[in-house]
Amino acid sequence: MADVDFFFDFISPYTYLARTQLDGIAARTGARFKMWPMHLLNLMKIVGNTPTTVVCGNKRKYAGQDIGRWCARYQVPFKMNPHLRGDHSLTLRGALVAQEINLEEQYNRAVFSAFWTDAVNVTDRGEIVRYLEAAGLDGNSILTRAEGDEYAKRLASNTQLAADRGVFGSPTFVVGNEMFFGNDRLDFLEATLKKSASQK
Repeated sequence: MADVDFFFDFISPYTYLARTQLDGIAARTGARFKMWPMHLLNLMKIVGNTPTTVVCGNKRKYAGQDIGRWCARYQVPFKMNPHLRGDHSLTLRGALVAQEINLEEQYNRAVFSAFWTDAVNVTDRGEIVRYLEAAGLDGNSILTRAEGDEYAKRLASNTQLAADRGVFGSPTFVVGNEMFFGNDRLDFLEATLKKSASQK
């Protein structure tokens, strides 16, 4: 059974798309995904990368069309979120809390949906709390705990670890010494996982 380190930030729509496929990949390969929430924009600053869809209008227009194609292929809902300009780091720190209290799966599913299927204002604490509570989670308790300095430091540590391991964007998957970046590399990831399983 292979272990996969999944470095992610909710703010990436391609990461949402990739996340919708992980259960199937795990079922077919026996892989275990370890989630590493990281702050994508801070990672980019560390490694010298640029969010090109922000600075290039043509690429931004293309990405909208491309995401639509992937949604059709995966048969998953999607809604572009207009509320992404502020600080969304509390959602990432909440993911660290959710890991500790064994609610990681439920929390991450809810937050990805908040970002990319329901277009919630993910920079508004109150809206996030209400959305998490509608998903059956104690949103206020999770986010109150996430506001502690410990989780800010852990998020920064995860982000630096990602940089140290060669990560430059989200979604990124690391299996042993191999790295796979992007929703469009899931086929390569799955092939590697199946090969690894067949050799054991």
